[in-house]
Amino acid sequence: MKIFVQITRIIVGALFVFSGFVKLIDPIGSQYKFQEYFSEAVLNLEFLIPLALPFAVFLIIAEILLGVIILIGYKPIFTIWSLFFITSIFLFLTWYSAYYHKVTDCGCFGDAIKLSPWETFYKNIILIFLIVILIVKSSLVKPIFGGKIPKLIAFLSLGVFLFIVQHVLTHLPIIDFRPYAIGKNIKKGMEYPEDGSIPSVHDFMLEDEQQDLAPLLLEKEKVALIIVYNLDKSNENGFSFVKRFALKAKKRGYEVYGVSASFSDDLLEAKEKFNLPFEFLFCDETTLKTMIRANPGVMILNKGTVVDKRNWVDVDEIKL
Repeated sequence: MKIFVQITRIIVGALFVFSGFVKLIDPIGSQYKFQEYFSEAVLNLEFLIPLALPFAVFLIIAEILLGVIILIGYKPIFTIWSLFFITSIFLFLTWYSAYYHKVTDCGCFGDAIKLSPWETFYKNIILIFLIVILIVKSSLVKPIFGGKIPKLIAFLSLGVFLFIVQHVLTHLPIIDFRPYAIGKNIKKGMEYPEDGSIPSVHDFMLEDEQQDLAPLLLEKEKVALIIVYNLDKSNENGFSFVKRFALKAKKRGYEVYGVSASFSDDLLEAKEKFNLPFEFLFCDETTLKTMIRANPGVMILNKGTVVDKRNWVDVDEIKL
């Protein structure tokens, strides 16, 4: 039984560490997911939407930190019950998503692994069962190190996780699992797989007042897209940075366009206000959020291949 409990602890801890890590490197993705859960169409808790990011960060850090400390056996009683509590939250959300068909992807493993709501729900059922075993046999869960080492590991881990969150929120995700990652070709992503499933890239359009320019721009070697998925939620400090970048890119022969889901009148007002040297095209907001975790941000394309993308704070580092 002792060996079985230790194996169970390793499985639970490793799963929490992995699940937490793939979300830790992209907390904005979890923010979007919680905003979806809090929306009127799902849980109808719209007053919580402004708190989606801190709520997501708290849960992500709690998830990965609990995974670490159960592996090292630090404060086992508190840790095991915390694991049970947080898994119960995820269990309810995944059941609600699956039963009411509200959220098609719960984001359990970020963008790294896609599971259906029912698959995620059954995964959480198994996880709850394993945690219950740890609760019953908590006396067998002991620290693997003596003295203050487990405590030191726990606090050092917390510090590292907080640093990673701060870094990716300031810049971009350390690892990008999405179909718009650097090196991915958007045209290939729009092709239908042989199994007939939905392409990884869909709803990708770059529309002006007359037509969709995406097919044309995906054939060109030098294209720079200034992505502002929502003007009202954008960081206005970033517009001076992207303006400077746009002027530089145009001198180097790039076609530069802004891309947004905001209303055209608001875009014209912003263009005049910040004296932006480019025209705006329209694209679906969800697509833009998937393309880059920045508002504004810059994406560089070469014949449809993403060769670089940056948050506005880093646009000066783009090599044109």
